[in-house]
Amino acid sequence: MNTQTLALVSTLAIIAVVLVMIGFGWRNRLRRQAGVDPLPAVPAEPGEPDAEAEGQYVATTTAGDWLDRIAVHGLGIRTNAVLSVYPHGLLLDRSGAPAVYIPAGRLTGVRMESGMAGKFVEKDGLLVMTWDLGANSVDTGFRTRRAADKDVLHDSLQRLIAAPQEHSQDPQSGK
Repeated sequence: MNTQTLALVSTLAIIAVVLVMIGFGWRNRLRRQAGVDPLPAVPAEPGEPDAEAEGQYVATTTAGDWLDRIAVHGLGIRTNAVLSVYPHGLLLDRSGAPAVYIPAGRLTGVRMESGMAGKFVEKDGLLVMTWDLGANSVDTGFRTRRAADKDVLHDSLQRLIAAPQEHSQDPQSGK
């Protein structure tokens, strides 16, 4: 076997080992997070949004730990998405992944950050929403396609958090 063939086979073997290790790591993360509560149901008729923007769903992580990605329920998949803010909550309609609905009563904070879970952008380039997923507090990141949309969404989310809960009812349950 010549040195070029040996180098190629060695490189392919290393790549295969790394991919297998990544697969085991992701599977173990899913197993560790099996106790995370299911996502809230998406309203069938959410109504007209107060604000809406296209962009990228970045990730959902454990609140305060921007590297601890939540993998269960498809929350670890980065996708294009549309973020819509309604009086009753917000909806991340993701391409190729399940939609994520966060009722207003579960939303506890919103801020701007420069990065999370493998996505880093300019200062304050990401919207990060903190919310309660069952007993877990999580952060969900969203990057708007147009910079001007970020401030509109941030203001709308701040108003949603500050609104009295009786005005922020889930359209399905009335709660």
